[in-house]
Amino acid sequence: MKITILLTWGDAMGGTEMAAYTQAAQLMPRHDVEILSVFKTAAEPFLPEAKNLSIRYLVDRTGRSPRPVRPSSLTAQECEALASLPSELIRPSWEPTFDRLSDIEMTAALTSIDTDVLVTTTPALMAAAVELVPSRVATVHQEHRVSQLRGATGEPLLTHAPQLDALVSLTELTTDWFAESLGASAPRLATIPNAMPDGYRPRSDLGSKTIVVAGRMVPEKQLDHAVQAFADIAADHPGWTLRLFGDGPQLVNLRRLVEGLGMHNRVELVGRSQQMAEEWAKAAICLMPSRVESFGLVMLEAFTAGVPVVAYDALTGPSQIVRHEVDGLLVPADDVASLGAAMSKLMGDDELRAAYGAAARAGARERFAPETVGSLWDELFALILADRDGPERLGARADRVARRIAAGGSRTFAVSAPISRLSPSSDEQKAREVILQAQDRNSLVRSAGRLAEVRDDTPAWRMAEINLELSAQALERHGVAYILLHEPASVGHRLAVKADDRERALRALGTEMNGRAVYAELISPASAAPGAVLAERLVDLPEVAGVRVFKPLVSESRTLRYGPAYGCRVEFWAQDDTGWFNAPNGTTLVGPRLPALDETARLTVGTRDYPTADVFAKPLMWNVDFPVDAVYTWVDDTDPVWREKRDAARLARGLPTDGAEAGDVRFRNRDELRYSLRSLATHAPWIRKIFLVTDDQTPSWLNTEHPDIQVVSHREIFADPSWLPTFNSHAIESQLHRIEGLAEHFLYVNDDVFFGRPLAPNKFFQSNGNSLFFRSPTAVPPGEVTEATEGYFVAAKNNQALLEDAFGRVATHGFLHTPHPLRRSVLEEISERWPQQTRNTAATPFRGSDDLSITSSLHHHYAYLTGKAAQGSISCGYANIGDYQHHVMLSRLLAARHRDVFCIGESAEAEVPVDEQDRVLRAFLEAYFPVRSPYERD
Repeated sequence: MKITILLTWGDAMGGTEMAAYTQAAQLMPRHDVEILSVFKTAAEPFLPEAKNLSIRYLVDRTGRSPRPVRPSSLTAQECEALASLPSELIRPSWEPTFDRLSDIEMTAALTSIDTDVLVTTTPALMAAAVELVPSRVATVHQEHRVSQLRGATGEPLLTHAPQLDALVSLTELTTDWFAESLGASAPRLATIPNAMPDGYRPRSDLGSKTIVVAGRMVPEKQLDHAVQAFADIAADHPGWTLRLFGDGPQLVNLRRLVEGLGMHNRVELVGRSQQMAEEWAKAAICLMPSRVESFGLVMLEAFTAGVPVVAYDALTGPSQIVRHEVDGLLVPADDVASLGAAMSKLMGDDELRAAYGAAARAGARERFAPETVGSLWDELFALILADRDGPERLGARADRVARRIAAGGSRTFAVSAPISRLSPSSDEQKAREVILQAQDRNSLVRSAGRLAEVRDDTPAWRMAEINLELSAQALERHGVAYILLHEPASVGHRLAVKADDRERALRALGTEMNGRAVYAELISPASAAPGAVLAERLVDLPEVAGVRVFKPLVSESRTLRYGPAYGCRVEFWAQDDTGWFNAPNGTTLVGPRLPALDETARLTVGTRDYPTADVFAKPLMWNVDFPVDAVYTWVDDTDPVWREKRDAARLARGLPTDGAEAGDVRFRNRDELRYSLRSLATHAPWIRKIFLVTDDQTPSWLNTEHPDIQVVSHREIFADPSWLPTFNSHAIESQLHRIEGLAEHFLYVNDDVFFGRPLAPNKFFQSNGNSLFFRSPTAVPPGEVTEATEGYFVAAKNNQALLEDAFGRVATHGFLHTPHPLRRSVLEEISERWPQQTRNTAATPFRGSDDLSITSSLHHHYAYLTGKAAQGSISCGYANIGDYQHHVMLSRLLAARHRDVFCIGESAEAEVPVDEQDRVLRAFLEAYFPVRSPYERD
């Protein structure tokens, strides 16, 4: 069998190159293996593992000008011209090194390639390969990084994966993410780890007193954590040194850190090395402080030399390699103090270090031996080739591509499952999970490495309540005293238990959760590995600072998952010599210490009361406890009655009735309101009442009988009925303060704005009643309004003129397109201070040159200048559904759910056809917000 492994740079020093060379060497005895590198960048490959391998290059970049490696009549000038042009095969956001010259050479090489299997090593190469290679060539993509967290470089993964024959991940967690994201459009999925290096490797005697860190000096490797952790414990371990191998953009910062800590004689920055096998033989401990680590060849190299590892339990690789307290130590991610403590434990115990080192070498040989991993590749290749010439293969591929599109995908958007940052279950725990799942096959599935209940009816706030109820009931049934720590701005809830009752509390939780798919994430475990265990195992858990109890839930679509972020923290507070109790880590709204943990008051959460301390039951300084409403303005542009009114009004003024000039984009209804209300219901349950302002229109699906919903007609709020009908959002917004029954504080929300994750009211208002605003980085151009002024800036300039005249200050910026926190009294003041300008805006049926943008801009500036508003901060995203490039953002939003709020708009000039926009938007919104709101009819 001929196998070709496609690399970007075959000469580079990196984990991907190392893995490819190791894999090629291990396959060579049984197959015809070739490395195909797009670029040649050095006279010889950096890694010695490349020796004795067949490497073919396409573009030579070692000379003064890039040029094809194949015989070519192209001149240097022609090659330079091609190299200066951007790639058409691979987008710069995926990988910026490609250009038009590499496009030509890749096209020539891949369209005529003579191989049985092509293995790609980056998503960018995968995207090009599936479009170029002959249909008879089987395509396999091997993911070398944490796919879930790739960002821009991972964009092609979900959109192009259906065209593959197989997609291979290094860990089960990543494979599970592909399975949930791709669903029926997934190709063959497999998990194959990297193999340990083959052949002779020298072994360390572990007596060198040297800690080694090896990796690119980039932020995600967090080498500064290694330096800081070592500096904290260095004085306790004289004679020990820390050696950092590698280079990269963080080198200068690391040098400054070392000097600043006075560690220049204990910490060595030694650069890259081509002889890492020898360096590991000189090491006593391997340190891995990475934020994310797909698998970690460095750890395998260390294990091969018999060197134990201390690592953060980061996503996703360390826990797949390091066996805690067997061949190394895992510590909670980003916990520098725990990292130092783990190093100190091994530095101070020669026998323990030796035992771990011996287990590391033996275990790596057993689990990651070349013959073991090689057999997995052989099995996969055999399965693929057995199907290669069958009539079903190409049809199945076409069906996978079709299913992705039918599910709402575009050429740049694919539905994505959310990311889990928890390590998967251990083998022992998996065995128990199999039994639990067999007992409840109707509702339990495996999702993100855990058992989860499938439900589509649980909003985020309710998930947090469920976990609180589970924890509190368990403690109460076993007589364990606790108090609820009031945290109104937190997603989950917290219970404080006396440290003396730790064993009883853990036994209570474990006993009550026995046989249930409920987990506990360990907080600062003293000896157990970090991560999450089935809560039933808490009955014999070693010492921990606390546990976060959570019941995993996943939607039917697998696009919404509730995990530990919604869990209930049960913390064990120790009493000091003064009699006060101290938080095990972190603090509370009233500080990290409490005089007692006795129940002196009750707090209501949902429908249940919980014991708490007096101080938490009182109104605290920063609590927002006044009512907050929400106001939406909405129009259904498909309503023929409304369209007839609008067209008549435009014709009467000599205005066009269709196309971009008619502003159709501004009125287009794609059912966004339904999903915006879902987002509000699940992520902002503190909203008192929702007012929907319309032109006598009501969505057919809206439950108007719900007591918290009120539909308000324009006729009810406009001061002068002769100003109606209106089709000007500025006009409607100028009258919102006239809504009867509206609270003083409210959020004004456009239906294309969505709450992306749980938010507290103090994200929008201060406890003293001031509203907050979120300034945009976009500046308002100076000068008066002219015919050339862009529509967005017309009202902003009018606002600017009023404010400068009244306050002598120039408003330079607008505000982000978020829910706008407003005060009714401020809107009334504006209408009274500038009555003529407000009337002119309200009386203009279509946007005009005299408009004010009151709710989205003038209110915030005026309130700030009169002491009624302050600047806030919010994580905000924007996607243009009419732009294919912006579809990528939707996939990222689904996977990461990392924005507080986001807006999905559309420009007048859209490259995406309207029907495709509708399909993609519906798929995205249904995936993000599958839980129906109480405002929808059954």
